[in-house]
Amino acid sequence: MIESSEIRDLKSKINTLSVIYPVYLCLGVFGESVTEGDSVTLHTGLTELMNDDQILWRFGAENTLIADINVMVNRLTVYNEVLDGRFRDRLKMDHQTASLTITNTTTEHAGVYKLEIIGANRSSKTFSVSIFARLPVPVLIFNSSQCSSSSQYNCSVLCSVVNVSAVSLSWYKGNSVLSSISVSDLSISLSLPLEVEYQDRNTYSCVINNTISNQTTHLDITQLCQPCLDPPESSNLIVFVSSSAAVALLLIVFGVVIFRICRKQRKSVQGEDITYIETVFHKRKAQTSKMKAEQSVVEGRVVYAPLAMNKGLTVF
Repeated sequence: MIESSEIRDLKSKINTLSVIYPVYLCLGVFGESVTEGDSVTLHTGLTELMNDDQILWRFGAENTLIADINVMVNRLTVYNEVLDGRFRDRLKMDHQTASLTITNTTTEHAGVYKLEIIGANRSSKTFSVSIFARLPVPVLIFNSSQCSSSSQYNCSVLCSVVNVSAVSLSWYKGNSVLSSISVSDLSISLSLPLEVEYQDRNTYSCVINNTISNQTTHLDITQLCQPCLDPPESSNLIVFVSSSAAVALLLIVFGVVIFRICRKQRKSVQGEDITYIETVFHKRKAQTSKMKAEQSVVEGRVVYAPLAMNKGLTVF
C-alpha cells in the first residue's frame, strides 16, 4: 500500500516532535520580561516541599549560587554578597514553594536563572529574564522648519523620544497605524513626522511600545499647530525690518560723527590763549602842503594866488 504524501508529512512531523519535545523538557526554558524597577517572580511549579528536598537557585553563565532552601535542616539562605552585592536586599524565597522573587529590578538582573530541585523527584528549570527600561512619554513638536507655500493649509508635527532601545514608535489615526519606525538594542533617539490639515478633526496619537508596555501622547491640532506665514508677507516683513535697521544704523553713525566734530572744536577753543591789546589813540598833526592856496579878498573879489606847478609840466 502506497502512503499518500499527507501521511508521510504527518509521520515526519511526529518524528521531529518526538526528538524536539524531550529537548524542551530537558531544557525547561521559560521567558520572563519586566520593566526596570518592578518585581519578577520565578515559579518552581511546586505546591509544597518534601522533607528531603533541597532547592538551589543559580544565576549567570558561571552558575553562581544566589539562594537555597534545605528542608531537612530547615534552612533558607540568600547570598547577598555574591556578584559584588548585585542582589543585596532584592531576593525573596517562598517557604512553601521555593519560588524566587527579584524586587526593584535593574538591567543588571537580566540574564539566565537556573532552578535545581534535589530530592525524591529531581528536576530543573531555566528562566531567561529580560529587563526593559521604562518608556519615556513621546513629545510632540510643531515642525516650523517645514513651512512653505504648500503648507499654508497643512501642519507638520514631529513625535520624538530619546535614549530608547528595542522599541517601536508609531503614529495612529484612530486605531489604524499610519507610520512606524523601530530600533534594536542600540540606545538612540527616534523621531517620526506627521502632516495633517489644520481643519482635520480626526484623532491622532503617537505611541512608543516594547514587548511589555507602551506610552501614548495624543495630538491636539488646534493647540499645537500654528499657521505658517505666507512667503510674500514674510519677505516684505524681512525687507522692512532690514531697511529700518539700515536707517537706524546710518542715523547712529551720523550722530556719532557730529558729536565727535563738536567735541573736537570745543576742545580747540578751550585750548587757545587770548591776548588783549590796549588801544591808544594819538591826535594827528595837519600836514602842511608845499604849496597852499592863499585866499585874498580884494574889493569884494576873490583872488587866488598862483599855485606852484610840478617840474616838467608846461602850462599853456
